[in-house]
Parts: sequence; structure tokens; C-alpha cells
Amino acid sequence: MASPPVVTTQPQYGVPVSSVSINTWQTGLMDCCTDCAVCFCGMFCFPCLACQVAGDMGECCLCGTSVAMRTLYRTRYNIPGSICSDCCVTMCCPVCSVCQIKRDINRRRARGIFW
Repeated sequence: MASPPVVTTQPQYGVPVSSVSINTWQTGLMDCCTDCAVCFCGMFCFPCLACQVAGDMGECCLCGTSVAMRTLYRTRYNIPGSICSDCCVTMCCPVCSVCQIKRDINRRRARGIFW
């Protein structure tokens, strides 16, 4: 006689389910309007935002805009990509790159998955 199946996950009503995986960027590269404060900080005080990102990650303030910082962040959260793509994004649009990382940090903090 077979034993009944064991339920390991119960359905929960009223609890929103996130549609964003923890192994992807929480926002797109050009999604500036999803967090206007970060966007304005990036546009008008880019060095300040870069230092915030570096500080959030426990790195030197001068590293905030580097390819290495983006690659470190991406690999820490298993976000798909390559050093080549990190280099292209960082060199072509450094403001968008740093803004994306900061938005991602803010969203991961809110979800309790930033380390």
C-alpha cells in the first residue's frame, strides 16, 4: 500500500508572490523611473551614488563605478552575464549601470535578501 504524498509547501492566501527571481536584476538597465531618487542622484551627483554603492558592498569608494564592482555584484547574486557585458554597460552608460546596481541593492534590502 502506497503512502500518501507529503505536502511540503502550503498555499498562502493574501501573501503577494514576487514575480522577480532573486537571480536576476531586480530592474532593467534603463528603468530609471522605478526609483526617481536614485535616478536624480545618479544624474546630478554621480560620485555620491557611486560611493553609496561601494559603501553598501563594503568596498572602497573609488570602486563604485568599476567593471569589477558590477561583476562582483552580478556574481554575488548569480545574475546571468559576463565580464564583457559588464564592461560594455559600464563603459557605454556608467550612470545607468550604477543606478541599476543601487536600485537592485534597495530592492534586495527591502526583501531581506541583500548581504
